[in-house]
Amino acid sequence: METLVGAGHPTKYWHAVEDGRIQCDVCPKECRLKEGQEGHCFVRAARGGAIVLTSYGRSSGFCVDPIEKKPLNHFLPGSSVLSFGTAGCNLACRFCQNWDISKSRQIDRLADSASPGRIADSAAALGCRSVAFTYNDPVVFMEYAIDAAKACRQQGIKSVAVTAGYMSPAPRAEMYAYMDAANVDLKAFTEDFYRKVCGARLGPVLETLEYLVKETKVWVEITTLLIPGLNDSDQEMDAMTRWIADRLGPDVPLHFTAFHPDWKMRDRPATPPATLTRARAIAKRNGLHYVYTGNVHDPEGQSTTCLRCGARLIGRDGYEIFEWSLAKGGLCGSCGAPCPGTFEETPGPWGSRRQPVHLAES
Repeated sequence: METLVGAGHPTKYWHAVEDGRIQCDVCPKECRLKEGQEGHCFVRAARGGAIVLTSYGRSSGFCVDPIEKKPLNHFLPGSSVLSFGTAGCNLACRFCQNWDISKSRQIDRLADSASPGRIADSAAALGCRSVAFTYNDPVVFMEYAIDAAKACRQQGIKSVAVTAGYMSPAPRAEMYAYMDAANVDLKAFTEDFYRKVCGARLGPVLETLEYLVKETKVWVEITTLLIPGLNDSDQEMDAMTRWIADRLGPDVPLHFTAFHPDWKMRDRPATPPATLTRARAIAKRNGLHYVYTGNVHDPEGQSTTCLRCGARLIGRDGYEIFEWSLAKGGLCGSCGAPCPGTFEETPGPWGSRRQPVHLAES
């Protein structure tokens, strides 16, 4: 269904509770709303005795990005991805790097509009191998994301969720049935951080990660933004990476990225590159095979090497690929060992360009 209905797009993950309220069941916040109220995400609202999505078909903008920007290093490297988001978010991260979108309560900010079919057609016309639901979390606009993913699948275009993973089991299962890859933002490894800094809980995020890795065919990579003095201690990095190795397996790629002061956390310094290098060393010591650094200049920490022979399989400098030594089927060109992921015979030619595009219906 591609058109808005009444004052919003119909949704199904809700139920009536006491006092005439309606509970949204998409995420663990379980917002209980009176008629006319919006949830914590600002875009799911109680109207006409149901929960509707008010941002369906409307976007904060579309842009063609390198897939490595999501970040995904083992999913169609070098290819271009059509990226878009809407408004709102179900978390309240004080350090949000996209706060002007995710924290917006103004649906009028969504100046660009496109039906799911239009998104798929545009991605194909632009030569994109995938579409990414990003900038804000697709959890809050899951109906729009699912319909777009369905339309993309019909044209052989992959779908990518860039998410904090804060989602309840039933809607999670439905949404990820249509996703091909996901980058899950594991914001920290303590409940205290999630509660005080993000207004959420760690447990449901870990449940999402285990579900995706163990029960779906979705390709999964993880990102942790390291914030000085809050989530970057050796002890926390040790505990987190041990959990990933034990519960998800050593082949799930992990990205450590650098924080810069933003939104409501301008009192913290930017992350020193040495912090990322230290975290990467801890992760590799704990058995993780593919650990990357981001938001810094670090070709060594951004390149992919063969686990068996140590040959450099994909040389990266930021979002640029300068070396490709993968053989057909994602095998090492030197020793034939497999590299986990989704690879084509040659890397995509997109590079580091970022190209805004306008998709509004004519």
